[in-house]
Amino acid sequence: MEEMENRKEQPQPAATQGYEPGYGSGDTIYTQGTTTQYVNVAQYSNAYTSNTKSKKPKKQHSVMKSIMVKVAGGTLFGAFAGFGIYMVLALSGITGRLASVEHISQDWEGTKEEILSEAANQITAKTTPGASQEEPVKIEGTKEETQIQQMETVTAVVTDVTEVVKTAMPCVVSITNFYTAMDWYGDESEEEASGSGIIVGENENELLIVTNYHVIEDCNELSVQFIDDSEVLAYVKGSDQEHDLAVITVFLTDIEEATKQKIAIATLGNSDALQVGEPAIAIGNSLGYGQSVTTGVISALNREIMIDDDTTSFLIQTDAAINPGNSGGALLNVKGEVIGINSSKIADYLIEGMGYAIPISTAKPIIEELMLRETRQKVLDSERSFLGISGTDVTDEVARTYDMPQGVFVAQVLENSGAESAGLQKGDIIVAFDGENISHMTQLQELLEYYAAGTTVDVTVMRQSDSGYQEKVISVTLGYRTE
Repeated sequence: MEEMENRKEQPQPAATQGYEPGYGSGDTIYTQGTTTQYVNVAQYSNAYTSNTKSKKPKKQHSVMKSIMVKVAGGTLFGAFAGFGIYMVLALSGITGRLASVEHISQDWEGTKEEILSEAANQITAKTTPGASQEEPVKIEGTKEETQIQQMETVTAVVTDVTEVVKTAMPCVVSITNFYTAMDWYGDESEEEASGSGIIVGENENELLIVTNYHVIEDCNELSVQFIDDSEVLAYVKGSDQEHDLAVITVFLTDIEEATKQKIAIATLGNSDALQVGEPAIAIGNSLGYGQSVTTGVISALNREIMIDDDTTSFLIQTDAAINPGNSGGALLNVKGEVIGINSSKIADYLIEGMGYAIPISTAKPIIEELMLRETRQKVLDSERSFLGISGTDVTDEVARTYDMPQGVFVAQVLENSGAESAGLQKGDIIVAFDGENISHMTQLQELLEYYAAGTTVDVTVMRQSDSGYQEKVISVTLGYRTE
């Protein structure tokens, strides 16, 4: 003890310049000639060096340690906060497109992440289809009134389709089909069904509207409602059941002048140029409630869909809602061009977020051909015609199995009928009637409702020969329908 006390009382040797003690058990002080070891000194886990000479530990170092810990913690917190802001911006689609700062004033206070966050909060992008916001965005500084002078071009997701709808809505009509339904007991009742149509043309006397075949199927009477809610009668001009297309017409003399000023003819686009993921807008008479608009994207192209037991089509798939009543309506791109004709025929209670449309590039040549046909009106029952055959459908499966043309197989030719007089034979397959393709017996029967007895029409049949089926056109004078 005396030796240790004497050691404490001895003056400490001067330390060599540039070295200081590290405080802890066993710490040493280096001198030019001797080494003195301190044993009983305050213990610290951190070594702290300084160019200032000191003779003994000072408690102020603990304060410095606390300050350094707080600074380090603040730095880590700032880094994590900045990273969090960056991830939020990235996930929301802002980072990389609209959060690039080119000029920041030197007096601006705050981290880059804080500046970016403030900039993102003050960006307002135009949402007009196809437009982008390129104006520089100014942000006022909170203390020094500094500004962010420039930002990169901002491109917004298209959500506002009001301008497209304003252009396209006058081209779309609502269609009501009045038809006769029969129940299980054979009792008939008058029913009505709703659909949509697109105004695609006009001639000297008529306004031409395209729709789906199943919208006007079995109709006794058709009614069209325009954008101003005015209604007029419409008539079938031509139909193609295989492609589910039909053209109906409204006589211009039946349309009021005020209505003519409000309606418009649609612009047909190019569905062959579509890309998966681009925006799509559907307009139609959904559920018969009147015109409504839904939006989505092109989900798939050339989707092979079985329309019925005999027909397969390649359609556009979209997630824009297409419900009953939308059939025959327009599927548009962001330019307001018709890229498809909506069809709600393909529907199932298990399907959600999947709608289909006939590509306009597929439909256009069929529409053009149907527009040239003569407008037909159903004749009175007392004048209705009769072909004079009984037949059955040649389905796709039968046609493939037996290598036969698709159409109506003539199972029997009735005596003293127009068919017999014209030379139709058992085994003939009717593929066209008065220029309209025939694939079902019901389709042939519906067509006859528009022809009065005594009318002469061309019937196209495929007749079997030694070299296979040969096409033959036969002129038939239709007879009166008998019970």
